[in-house]
Amino acid sequence: MQELALVTGIILKVEQIGDFDRRVVILTLERGKITAFARGARKPNSRFVASTNPFVFGKFYLYEGKNSYSLNEAEIQNYFDDLRGDYLTAYYGMYFLEISDYYTRENNDERDMLKLLYQSLRALGHGGIDNRLIRYVFEIKSLVVNGEFPGIPTGKEYKNATVYTVDFIVNARIEKLYTFTLKEDILSELGEIAGLTKNKIIHHSFKSLEILDTL
Repeated sequence: MQELALVTGIILKVEQIGDFDRRVVILTLERGKITAFARGARKPNSRFVASTNPFVFGKFYLYEGKNSYSLNEAEIQNYFDDLRGDYLTAYYGMYFLEISDYYTRENNDERDMLKLLYQSLRALGHGGIDNRLIRYVFEIKSLVVNGEFPGIPTGKEYKNATVYTVDFIVNARIEKLYTFTLKEDILSELGEIAGLTKNKIIHHSFKSLEILDTL
């Protein structure tokens, strides 16, 4: 009898397959980014209707195939429903999912990216921190986690508070990242640094970011 694999993770992406199935991409604690098929998930009475959507975090029981997994059961711990109530916040969250999908690989140790994504989605849902600040922190820390943060751009002198903030983001534990707010002038400089460093390293377009930048 085929054994079940248990993984904990967040669904990054969902695609419709055929008339009733879904293909989900999950960033997991145990196996990095994996692909799984949820048979019949689009049927109205399917037990997978709610558990195979983007942002969903929980435990997934999978049958392992040659090239992918099949979803057998899911125990959802957080649907992040609070992100869906505001379309702007939802697009920030979708942008984080896209970056996580871009950076992660199967069978890699992606625990820090999973932790960063989870904490960032929680911060968005909490609503106590400016979404722009959460975005800039996520952009910088995702580069740090993947060993690609090039440091503060040269050629311009930034305020001491901005430099201190970047240093904090780079060195702080992920659980401590979203514990501060910034004045508008420092937030603006942080956004400039996040944008410059991201564009220098990541040569990829993100659909949700394109939408965010027009809003």
